[in-house]
Amino acid sequence: MQSQKTSMESKTGCALQHAKRFVLSGPGKIMLAVAVLGSLMSIQLVTGAGDGNEQDGDASKIQKGFAVAPVPLDLKGKNRALVGLGSYIVNAQGGCNDCHTSPPFAPGGDPHQGQPKQVNVATYLGGGTSFGPFVSRNITPDEHGLPAGLTRDQFIAAMRTGIDKDGAILQVMPWPVYGDMTDRDLNAIYEYLTSIPSLDGPGPRDP
Repeated sequence: MQSQKTSMESKTGCALQHAKRFVLSGPGKIMLAVAVLGSLMSIQLVTGAGDGNEQDGDASKIQKGFAVAPVPLDLKGKNRALVGLGSYIVNAQGGCNDCHTSPPFAPGGDPHQGQPKQVNVATYLGGGTSFGPFVSRNITPDEHGLPAGLTRDQFIAAMRTGIDKDGAILQVMPWPVYGDMTDRDLNAIYEYLTSIPSLDGPGPRDP
């Protein structure tokens, strides 16, 4: 039994020596390098897939945002990516036009009547829609370039808390929903609103 065990250990030792010599040889080194490189590439492909999809998704929203913006945009000094993303949120997700444009659709462009959609660019986001005692605000930039006359911090605070710049709680405005958006999304909305044409009405900017 002892002899048989010694013989097996000897054979195992010889096999390991042969394997070691092969790995250290020229062909062995090449094959080892190829195997390691292949493993690293597969790891990069797997870990990079999620990042790529995420970037592609954001890029597609930005591209779509520019495609659906119904008015010319002033991009001077603006973060182009945020403007595009903001347009996507405002025009394709948030439904801001429904309340802040009066009327929301141009004559012959009301999709609720089976007509091809055409946003009313003449009063786009200029407010003026009545909700009982409340009237939707003009959220286009004022003479200082501030949407609804709000600074970025005031705008984000109002969206998060519903507290307007006069201290009152916003009514009708669905801020409890929008308040759960990410900082990036709210900044994108604000950046987009700074880029749209300024209107004098029909709604007020101040509470």
